[in-house]
Amino acid sequence: MTLTRLTPEDYITTRWSGGATTELLIRPRGTAYAQRAFLCRISSATVELDESTFTPLPDYDRLIATLEGEIDLIHDGGDSIHLRPYEVHAFDGGSATRSYGRCRDFNLMLRKGRAKGSLLPLTVSGVFALSLSPDTQTALLYCVSGPCTAAGVPLSPGESLLLEDVDVPVLSLRGDPQARLMLAEITV
Repeated sequence: MTLTRLTPEDYITTRWSGGATTELLIRPRGTAYAQRAFLCRISSATVELDESTFTPLPDYDRLIATLEGEIDLIHDGGDSIHLRPYEVHAFDGGSATRSYGRCRDFNLMLRKGRAKGSLLPLTVSGVFALSLSPDTQTALLYCVSGPCTAAGVPLSPGESLLLEDVDVPVLSLRGDPQARLMLAEITV
């Protein structure tokens, strides 16, 4: 298994119509979000407008959680879905999606039929054993607040631990106090 500590200097931040998005991970390496040829992408974005429209991504399944603030999402003109911090919502990236409210969120995008994955919010105070899904190949632990230590690697807020070629079912986490993390697990 390969462990890589990522800092904000390793990320790519760009503007979108409703705020800014920071790409934490994209696979395969070297692919670009704009080309829509990626298998998976993890990002954190700010929603800076009271109303915004999500970019349609018909070839992708999406998972989203707010990290700060609350938003309401409406897919294809349906019922409103209210998201509070750290609530995970999965939806079809091809849905016409409107958001209402300002927030900072965490996103996982997965190519339909080619990648699967999950998002899990974690609160860590003291020592904690994290069990990964048995089929996870790649995982990213993003430190929202901290500090914390994951698999012996110290993380400050905004930093991540990337785990590739995962072969360990349990990781040791230590948080001080009430560290908040987001875990993205991916299988391609």
